[in-house]
Formats: sequence, structure tokens, C-alpha cells
Amino acid sequence: MVRLAENKHHSENKPAQRLPSPFKAYIPLIQHLGKLCNPEVRVGDLVRRGQRIGNIAAHVSAPVHASISGKVMAITDWPHPVLGRAKTIIVEGDGQDNPVEFRQRSQPEVDKLTAQDLRGIVLDAGIVGMGGASFPTHVKLNPAKPVDTLILNGAECEPYLTADACLMAEKTAQICASAALIARCLEIKNIYIGIEKNKPEAIKAFSNQPGIKVKILPADYPQGGEKQLIKNILGKEIPRGKLPFDIGVLVQNVATVNAIYETVYLGKPLIERIVTVAGSCLENPANLLVRVGTPIKELIEFCGPLKEPPAKIIMGGPMMGIAQYTDEVPVIKSSSGLLLLNKKEAKCLNEDPCIRCAACVRGCPVGLMPCQINLASEKLLWNLTKEYGASDCIECGICNYVCPSNRRLLQTIKRAKLEVVK
Repeated sequence: MVRLAENKHHSENKPAQRLPSPFKAYIPLIQHLGKLCNPEVRVGDLVRRGQRIGNIAAHVSAPVHASISGKVMAITDWPHPVLGRAKTIIVEGDGQDNPVEFRQRSQPEVDKLTAQDLRGIVLDAGIVGMGGASFPTHVKLNPAKPVDTLILNGAECEPYLTADACLMAEKTAQICASAALIARCLEIKNIYIGIEKNKPEAIKAFSNQPGIKVKILPADYPQGGEKQLIKNILGKEIPRGKLPFDIGVLVQNVATVNAIYETVYLGKPLIERIVTVAGSCLENPANLLVRVGTPIKELIEFCGPLKEPPAKIIMGGPMMGIAQYTDEVPVIKSSSGLLLLNKKEAKCLNEDPCIRCAACVRGCPVGLMPCQINLASEKLLWNLTKEYGASDCIECGICNYVCPSNRRLLQTIKRAKLEVVK
């Protein structure tokens, strides 16, 4: 764990503003961990807001939906904020924003839902982990072993980001109702929410909620990692190579839990989310409720004018986010933040040889030796990187942050992880 400059004051305590719907929405057919969706529409088709336009091609996948109504103009490769480029459905809006008929449910109807019903509803809505991992939620709600504890992840430990804090303060009742539903369906006995101490409004909002135990956590990074959250809340450790359900725990990001409420009660698929737009280059940082598929240039224009041209644009936080090469990339389901950094903040430091100081080893929250994985990766010794546990890396970026030689440790570990799974 490390203490980082929070820089949350840019958008802290600002209520979510709704960004106007885009004229064109760029809906990637992959916004999740897993297999690419198959398109269900053709060029020239008319679609409605909330209509499914891409269906799953495998169990680990999630459908995608139109976030605006209009006409399908193209199905083509387009810039993607995580993958570089991906097959994307481009919808030109008709200005009507006509929705499909959403299936709303009363409380008595919700009370009758089974675990299988819940998974089916969540699958149909295309809900994925919204904290960054984007793992399909219907799969996560079907653990291989019984779980007795649900942890709501409200840590939001990345600097600058305040989207989850905003959501927790504004949608407390929805998050609590959704958590209770998940607990009932999966026969979970204990519900916790982990919130860092630098979010007093969120802590206050959840403090008197029945059935949920609030755990106030130090504002350390990466407090929001599943393993770190479980250890700091329950005092349990997940063995290497195991998952939370192996010790009876289910962890869900608060935004994901809120999305479950909206689809179960309101019938709404995952077509919008709150995004923090911040950075020293912006005149008006904000938390924006954004339609999936909106090009990031529209978020930048809304929060402008620019104080200075950005030297780097990052989707996500500064530690785990991904630098973008164009402002044509769209917001996707896992887009929690958009940062515009100036030349001083985005300065690229010269890389020096490793001095064997072990700062990266001491800083690694999962007990790896990043320096050794780095050296093995540079020599293309992929089996050796596997032995060193490269696959267990959570990609938090602490090794890069603490390295006095400015080694590109995380980048080489990421490459090793890709090579190991080939």
C-alpha cells in the first residue's frame, strides 16, 4: 500500500450532470472481459434506445445495447479505449431518443425472483464489472462455491476519480436495495461496504442503512483491489491462484450493484454510467452521466474550455488507466474516468538500470517480485515469468511508482501475462 496525492478536489462533492446524448454513438461489440459479441443489426436498420444490438457468443461475454435511437450507419473497426481498435456499431441519432419498452417490476415481483432469474436479468441487461475489470456480472453471480459474505466496493482508491463517491451519495437507497436482493438470491448472510475515509458524504449516507456494515478504510492505494479489500475488511487472505468465492466472498463494485437495481426494478440495460472528467487542463471538471458510445471529445468540450492543450489523455485513473491516442474513442461500460494531464504531469522519465533496491518488492500488494518478472520478460523467458507469478499481478502500477530507476515494470509484466496465456 502507498499513499498517493489524491487530487480529488477537482470534482469532489459535485453532483452528477447529465451529458447531452451524442449525435452519433459508437458501440463496441466488446466492452467486457471475454468473447466479442455478434452483431444483431445490419447497416440501415433503425434501432431504439435500450435495444440489444450485439448478442453473446460465449458464456463469458455480455450483450451490448443501443444507447440512443437512430439508424445504424456502419459496423466497422473503430478506436477502442482498451483494445486499441475493435468492431463497433455506429448509430446516428434521430433526435427522438425513442426507447424500447422497459420491463419494470414491483417490489412483490422482485421478492419472487430466484438466483437463476436474477442472473438471467443481469445477462440480458449486459451488466459487467464497472470498477474497471469489466468481468460479466451474470457469471460472477454464479459462484462455483457457496458464498456467505457480500462486499460492496466503494473504495475508489485511484487519484482524481470521484464517480463512485458521487453515486454512493446520490443512489444510496438503490445500492442498498440491490445488495439486499443479491444477498437474498445467493443466500448471503453478511453485507459489508468498504469506503475510504476521504469520502465522508458516502460514509454518512450508508452509516444508518439496515443490514449493511460500513467499514471505513485508510485512503491508501490500491485499497480497492479485491484481495486488499477482503483482507482489510474480513482479515482473510485469498491463496495464490484462488478467487474470492474460494473463501466464501463475493465482491461487487457499487456502480455494478446500482446497475443491477436499475435493470431489475426499472428494466434498464447498461447504456449509461457516471464518468469523472478531471485534470489540470480543464476549466470545469465534473462527474457526468454519460451514454455508452459517446466520443470522449464531447465530454472534453462539455467540461471546457481547456486551460492548455493536454499532453496526455487517460481513460481511467492515473495508476491503472490507459493513455489514448485519439479523442474519437467512446465511453464504454468500464470507463470510470477521463483525465487530461499537462506536460508537467505527463512527463516521461528516462529509464535507468535496475539497482536491486527491492522497492518494487516491498511495495507490491500481492507479494510479487516485479523486478525479476521484468528482467525475465525483457529476455522473453515467458515460462520464468510464469514461475515468478506474473499472472497474479493486479496491474496496480505501484512498482512503476516506487521505482527510483523509472523502470517500465508494469508494461513488461503486462506483456508477460499476455504471453503466458497464449
